Amino acid sequence: MNILVAAGNTQTPIDAVRCITNVFTGRTGARLATEATNRGHHVTLVTSHPEQILQPTSISVVPYRTYHDLDSCAEVLIRHKSWDAIIFAAAVSDYHLSGVYSRSENDQQVLSEQALTALDTNNKISSQHQELWLKLTPTVKIIDQIRTTWGYRGLLVKFKLEVGITAPELLEIAKRSRATSDADWIVANLFENYQTTAWIGDRNDQFISVQREQLSTVLLDQLEQKFTSDPQFASCES
Repeated sequence: MNILVAAGNTQTPIDAVRCITNVFTGRTGARLATEATNRGHHVTLVTSHPEQILQPTSISVVPYRTYHDLDSCAEVLIRHKSWDAIIFAAAVSDYHLSGVYSRSENDQQVLSEQALTALDTNNKISSQHQELWLKLTPTVKIIDQIRTTWGYRGLLVKFKLEVGITAPELLEIAKRSRATSDADWIVANLFENYQTTAWIGDRNDQFISVQREQLSTVLLDQLEQKFTSDPQFASCES
């Protein structure tokens, strides 16, 4: 199979040297890419952490840094290359920065547009401001463009992580999330135990719990089985 894996975390720049990001390191995606390569598949890994590939390998690694980097790279790869499976494990920013502002010292009680002064984010913002205000607006969900805007018809795996809820609540959210992106599988995680446990759900909303170290093996087993047994996908093999 030709497999595209997206992994790592996106950065949301605040200025030339500062950013907002998350704690994820791309390790899961690197493990999936390595396992798939070891099985003889052709793999391209788009990641913000290429250092997670620890040994010489035939994996084609494409680095990115920001949400916009990943969005542009994914669009080009998905529109213009043929993939049998896409595993989208990247931890993507839900918001991007629409502006950075300082607040007037004379108007500390009331927040209004008049009290805010837009700052130049192309350089390093001075540390002398008493307050900085960041305006964050929602990003477009990259994975939701894969089936719709970019027209991909192969196998698709989505990842979903939640915090501070129960496992049954997580699985209900995961069912809706998988359907929204028209994914074939969803890998659901709770932040509290994401390093040890994951749930894999299919189009029939049937979930199995797997130990994290077995995730790559179990998920790729399911991909291979679907790819070889379903003529819709097997006919796409190149």
